[in-house]
Amino acid sequence: MNLIKSFLLILVLTTQIFAQQKYFGVDGKNITDTDEKIFIMKGVNLGNWLVPEGYMFKFNKANSPHLVNGVITELIGPAEAKKFWIEFQNNYITYDDIKFIKASGVNSIRVPFNYKLFCDETYLWNTNARGFELIDRLLEWCRKENLPIILDMHCAPGGQTGDNIDDSYGYPWLMVDEDSQNQIVEIWKNIASHYANEPLVLGYDLLNEPIAHYFEEENLNGNLEPLYKIITAAIREVDQNHIIILGGAKWNTDFSVFGEPFDEKLVYEFHKYWMPPVQKEIQEYLDFREKYNVPIYMGESGENDDDWVNKFRELLDENSISWHFWPYKKMDNTSGPVNFDKPDNYDLVTEYAESDRSSYKSARENKPDIAKVKLALNAFLEQCKFINCFPNNGYMEALKLNISK
Repeated sequence: MNLIKSFLLILVLTTQIFAQQKYFGVDGKNITDTDEKIFIMKGVNLGNWLVPEGYMFKFNKANSPHLVNGVITELIGPAEAKKFWIEFQNNYITYDDIKFIKASGVNSIRVPFNYKLFCDETYLWNTNARGFELIDRLLEWCRKENLPIILDMHCAPGGQTGDNIDDSYGYPWLMVDEDSQNQIVEIWKNIASHYANEPLVLGYDLLNEPIAHYFEEENLNGNLEPLYKIITAAIREVDQNHIIILGGAKWNTDFSVFGEPFDEKLVYEFHKYWMPPVQKEIQEYLDFREKYNVPIYMGESGENDDDWVNKFRELLDENSISWHFWPYKKMDNTSGPVNFDKPDNYDLVTEYAESDRSSYKSARENKPDIAKVKLALNAFLEQCKFINCFPNNGYMEALKLNISK
């Protein structure tokens, strides 16, 4: 009897703790923090970590995760490729990176991921539920630094974009395929159930850059908001606490697909690259904010020179728009906060990636010395560690971040 009473007491106390727990929220045009104060996000994307992108490996043709993995596997074999990706995920983002990000003045991060990390499909080397292992570990580091995160499904079942960034097969099949839609609903519901009581998760970014402009004439845009509503309803069955973030169509640029807000905790996200950093380029999103009295958010920009980044960041700040610039870290590139050197012999890797690999014969003929390739890839894994990285001072200053390394 005493055991039953003890159990009931623990249950009541646990329920009270969760009931008292505070989360990021929405108040009119503003995002609010766990103290219900206005919170304007200023941060970076952890790009390339859980969604390897070809251009950050200096590849042009092999530009999506499965194509990057194909190059690595062809060069060193499946067993060594598995070891490579294990080390890559362990080395590319560490607690040292999170400490640096926080010390720089960033107040939040966006974490792109591939849906395959949360199901039993093969992805790089990962096994089922590896995504929870990686994100839970990240949250442990972020908890120490009080750095909230947004979970961003960068690659969705079937593909939501129809290009390299969603690791798809050249078409946004998610928008027309019922099985893929059922799968994304299930995955997001599982993620929301896992993090329902985690206050450091700022929100769920349901789809990154859905429906590329190539498919505009196929009338796919009208399928987007109905899918968002289905996913949101499933999330709300298990999680009433967290913000839900909705990206517009055409690479997160088109808000015309949206009607009246259908949930009390919605944030609407746009992306902007390579345009003049002037008011008219963001006015439609400000008008949307005014019309519906909802928060808007710039989830990705950058990949430009320091002057452009500074001007666009200033424009966003002047209009009280939250932002996460893309990405945090890259190899041999100054258009991001952090850089690391390209290893010796790495050109052998990129030359093979760009060579004719259309047949087994041509791939064999173009394959470089495996021993040198292994040295280059092992050096890459070392170079990407935070201890071997260095800040791009001009870019950091453009974002008004502290240079602490």
